[in-house]
This record gives sequence, structure tokens and C-alpha cells, in this order.
Amino acid sequence: MNSHGALPEAAVTTLPSGLRIASQSVPGTRTAAVGVWVHTGARNEPEDRNGISHLLEHMAFKGTTTRTARQIAEEVESAGAYMNAYTGREETAYHLRILPGAFPLAVDVLSDILLNPTFADEELARERSVIIQEIGEARDNPADVVFDRFQTCAFPDQPLGRPILGTPEIVSGIERETLLAYMRQHYRGEAMVLAAAGEVDHEALVNLGAAAFEGIGSTRSDAPAPARYHGGVGEVPRELEQTHLVLGFEGVAYADPDFYAMTMFSAILGGGLSSRLFQEVREKRGLAYDIHSFGSSFHDSGIFGVYAGTAEQDAGEVIRRT
Repeated sequence: MNSHGALPEAAVTTLPSGLRIASQSVPGTRTAAVGVWVHTGARNEPEDRNGISHLLEHMAFKGTTTRTARQIAEEVESAGAYMNAYTGREETAYHLRILPGAFPLAVDVLSDILLNPTFADEELARERSVIIQEIGEARDNPADVVFDRFQTCAFPDQPLGRPILGTPEIVSGIERETLLAYMRQHYRGEAMVLAAAGEVDHEALVNLGAAAFEGIGSTRSDAPAPARYHGGVGEVPRELEQTHLVLGFEGVAYADPDFYAMTMFSAILGGGLSSRLFQEVREKRGLAYDIHSFGSSFHDSGIFGVYAGTAEQDAGEVIRRT
């Protein structure tokens, strides 16, 4: 950090394939985070393949042409590293937390799972079953259900409003060749970023990335259709102890000038124990155990909302106070 406590400027290099390599040195750290972010997620899926991005993310860890699933786990953890992944509506990420000396291994493993997956039929069958169980768990959780319903009301009849996990019916029918075709279409250099932060040397990272991702395709697939915010009212009747509420409206995109203002507003309104909503609805009136605000931004739209879990007889008052 400089004398004012600011971090050094981030470094970004773009390879001929379009793959961007970004790093942020954080002086004083003795660990690093490194990962690959792919600009594809649930929003890129056709309706009959809803959930394929999430299934692909799971399958990336299930073996490559050079490593079994167990070898991937053992090599990473033997180096004192932690590896995980997640799927969003517009991105899929594969990331590791490592010691600085593990950069060559980390970049090699990342490139291996993204360029050389086998998607073996027996592994795919098991992972489809795992994800169907994950969908069942989400459907049993009323908080998950209400957020999915809110997203569907905000963006109906379009990929942005569909669940990231997909449905059991669709997931159970996704075959190996469908996964491979989806990966070839979307996992391209121009849609990917190899990023690291912590104790990292940018030039060394570029050299590792250029060698490891040498065979990646360049041209990315077409952008998804523009978001169309709609809004509305959605209800999911269930016999529960609480009523779970989400109230919201259209938010702002990542690049919108008001993005940071929205983030600050969310923190003030419902971002912590001292927030306006927490103090008014929970501390002062005892109407809810959990109440908070949130903002989700996409590249061309966004949503802003408030969640609360309350007793059925208090739901109207919570809405009024919110």
C-alpha cells in the first residue's frame, strides 16, 4: 500500500485469444486467491437446458483427461489450497485460495478442468442425482423459494427469471454431448478472466496463463437477449410458521452511475444491526426476526429489494413499515 493506504493499481493483460489476465498485488499478504471467471450463467441458457451452467460447474471437478476427480482434490489440498466454484445468473467461477508457491499448480488445475474435462457418463449420472437433491433442498427452504419467485416475477418468460439450479426434469435429461457442446460454445477466451489477488507477480501469472490456456478458442458466443423487467405479485401458499416476504423493484446495472449509491443505500436501509429497517421493524416493534435489503446487478439491469420473515398476522404491518 502507498502512504495513503491505497492498493497498487491492478494490472490487466489480454492474450491473443481474448483471455484477460488480471492481478491485484496486496502488500503484506502471504496468501493469494486465484480463479477463472466465465461470462456465462443461467441467463445464457435456452429454456430446455435450464440448469446446464450449474451442472457443468459441478462436472468440471469430476475428472479430466489427465486427472481423476480424486487426484484433483488430493493435489489441491496437499498444497494447502482450498478450491470451490459457483454459478450465477451471468457468470460461473472456479477459484482457489493458495499459498504463493502454489500458483503453477493452481493455474494448471484450473486450465485442466476447463479445457480437458471428460464428463464421464457414470460421473454425470451421479452428479445429476446430486443436483436433483440440491433442487429438492432448495424447494424445502421457504427463503430460497421466495427469492426464486421474486426473480421470476421481476423477469418473467426469459432466462434471467429462471432458477440457476434448473428443474429435476431438465437436469435429468442433460447428456454428455450436450454439456460438451455448451462448454465449447461459451467457454471461450473472450468470455473468460484469469484473476488473482494477494501475493502475486503479474508477469509470472501471465506466463502461466498463456501456457496453460494456449489451446482455448477465441470468439465468444452471442450475448443474451436484453433484460425486460416486468414486476408483479407472486405467491407460493404453504403451511409454515412464518410468512416470507420480498418487496422490490427494478435496480441498476453494474455500469450504471448509481450503482455505488444503490450499494450505500442498501447498507443504510437494511444492511446491518444499525440499519433503518432492522431498528424499526425488529428492535423497535418486534415484527420480524430477519429483515434486510439487497441489490443484485446485471450487465443491463438489476433488482433491489427487501426480505423479511414474519408471522402471518404481522405481514401487512411489515409491508407498511418497509
